Amino acid sequence: MAFKRFQKATAEHGTPAGPEAPSAATIAAEQRITALAVFLGAVASIGGFMFGYVSGQISGFFDMEDYGRRFGEYNPSTGAYDFSAPRQGAIVGLLPAGCLFGSLIAGNIADTLGRRMAISVSALFCCVGNIIEISSESSWAQFAVGRLITGLGIGSLSVAVPMYQSESSPAILRGVLISTYQLFITLGIWTAEMINYGTHNMTGSASWRIPNGLSFLWSLILGGGILFLPESPRFAYRKGREDEARHTIARLAGLDTDAPSVNQQIDDIRIKLEEERAGATTRWYEIFTGPRMLYRTLLGITLQAGQQLTGANFFFYYGTTIFRATGLSDSYVTQIILGSVNVFCTFGGLYVVKKCGRRNALIAGALWMMVCFLVYSFVGHFKLDPVNPANTPQAGNVLIVFSCLFIVAFATTWGPLVWAVVAELYPAKYRAPAMALATASNWLWNFLMSFFTRFITDAIDYLYGLVFAGCCAMLVLVVFFFLIESKDRSLEEIDTMYLLHVNPITSSKWNDKLPESADTSGRQSRQPSSHGEEHMEVP
Repeated sequence: MAFKRFQKATAEHGTPAGPEAPSAATIAAEQRITALAVFLGAVASIGGFMFGYVSGQISGFFDMEDYGRRFGEYNPSTGAYDFSAPRQGAIVGLLPAGCLFGSLIAGNIADTLGRRMAISVSALFCCVGNIIEISSESSWAQFAVGRLITGLGIGSLSVAVPMYQSESSPAILRGVLISTYQLFITLGIWTAEMINYGTHNMTGSASWRIPNGLSFLWSLILGGGILFLPESPRFAYRKGREDEARHTIARLAGLDTDAPSVNQQIDDIRIKLEEERAGATTRWYEIFTGPRMLYRTLLGITLQAGQQLTGANFFFYYGTTIFRATGLSDSYVTQIILGSVNVFCTFGGLYVVKKCGRRNALIAGALWMMVCFLVYSFVGHFKLDPVNPANTPQAGNVLIVFSCLFIVAFATTWGPLVWAVVAELYPAKYRAPAMALATASNWLWNFLMSFFTRFITDAIDYLYGLVFAGCCAMLVLVVFFFLIESKDRSLEEIDTMYLLHVNPITSSKWNDKLPESADTSGRQSRQPSSHGEEHMEVP
């Protein structure tokens, strides 16, 4: 019934299609890359920088003398301060736990306050959590609770930022701008590692309080800077502000307000909104029961969980611990090397997003990461001396090399692309709650990995990598059989493709041409009737 209402709304109010309507390629060609669109993507992506920064700094804290003395446990046999698996897991894991809850409430905040204000309020939560962390004196529980509060803000940002970017960006830039969220995550990780390296030899609390306190600065920049940007045009239109929506679309694409592609996008938004309003009031459970929504909701959950199950954060959360076990004298240096590879290759990932299809890149990346983890696991388990790693330097070098190769694959594919794909996956009616649930699955697996990794590696050491290798193999199958190619298509066009059950395997070839008066691609088209009017023709 909902899909029939969609057809009716399109027939009554839709803009010309077929030969009279601009195609996706024509719209993309008309749009231009503007400074405002780039600035919008960069400012909003500071939310990703904040996540990367707080994630990257915690690994280095555990090797800092003052941090260990304040929050660790004294080990008489070594004369040093250590962190037990439960304590280290709690300190690391409460951040993604907070992110899990933050992502679940982000949809309601974004729909109530708007996309911009949701981002600004989320940044405020991060400030509060940061104050709790910095003021900790000797209670590791207080520091962990501060990370929990910070996580509420970070988790909310992880939903609101890609949502804002996807709804605001021109089609030709949408994938790149959303993927800057992941780029800024890698920049945040790298920045934290560099600052940790510069302060870790300090004997006082400045060693960890300086890098921790800088988190406050990033929150202020984002919370204030986002207020100087326009509201999402799709949110503005849904609130009855059509002129504002039209003006924003035109400015971001570098066009006149009456340009064909601007008119087309406004009409597409209107058609979708009228179809929604023709039905009953939206309920939260409709992200499972709405037209073609169970398929997309489960796919989004799987892809976001898959980003974690590739194993990337295994290196970022426990990097200094892992590489100390290979016999390196300064594991901070290795973390900087990995972080630098991550940042550099994520720039390559933006090129992949712009030039390559989503499906092929995700499949190739998952296969590449699977091979890296297979080598990493078997070499680490069978060739590395667990008692004195310095006796097996070749094995240690292999681990570092394949760790870098893994990060190359992640940073160019699953790192940036998942945020773009999930942000494109849902119709406006369900976008906020569906993205919140999908992102929550990312944070849930983030928490499980951060909390239980120490327990698992203590039991099976490097064979833990086989778990991630198996997950990467499964992700290849998920993308191949279930994900529709969405590169360079409008959000409304992507929605139509899912509604019409376009075959994911051949979706890159889907178009609006009608051989022999039949729409074999599955897209609605207009044909002139004998009375001079238009009617809908649907397969």
